[in-house]
Amino acid sequence: MNSELAVATAIALVVTASFPFYLYGAWIIIDADVVTWSVLTRHLSVIGVGLALTTVPVVGWMIPRTLDQTGGLLAVHAFFGLQAYAMLLVALTGIVRILQVKITHDLYSDPGQEVDLDDLHENMRAWRRRLRVGVFGYVFFWLLAYILGIVRYILRYQVLWI
Repeated sequence: MNSELAVATAIALVVTASFPFYLYGAWIIIDADVVTWSVLTRHLSVIGVGLALTTVPVVGWMIPRTLDQTGGLLAVHAFFGLQAYAMLLVALTGIVRILQVKITHDLYSDPGQEVDLDDLHENMRAWRRRLRVGVFGYVFFWLLAYILGIVRYILRYQVLWI
């Protein structure tokens, strides 16, 4: 049980450490006047670290252990976690199309062009909305799953820091 507690604590800390990467990645995009290729790659590298800090523990430790556990809290925690990844897929379906159009119009290498993004393609508004909804949904469901995960951790290991 002590080794399991140590691993669970390490996993909780790693997943907790991913949230600042999400916040900083969002700030990079929000703070940029124009999203150039270097801004985008910086944003994606920071977000990628956050995703890795969450996904590796989920795939490597949480999912394999779910078959040994049962309970309503686990089901809700897993449901919200799956919803987070589903929303990430929604965001990715938007960003891929936006990237394709922006690359086609050379907006990353020549960001000084005065172009309304919605004028680049008839579906751009829908893709941008899909991206926003997906990102918001991912963060929302990630937070719900995270909070439930911490509650499960406290209840399972009888750990209380307060």
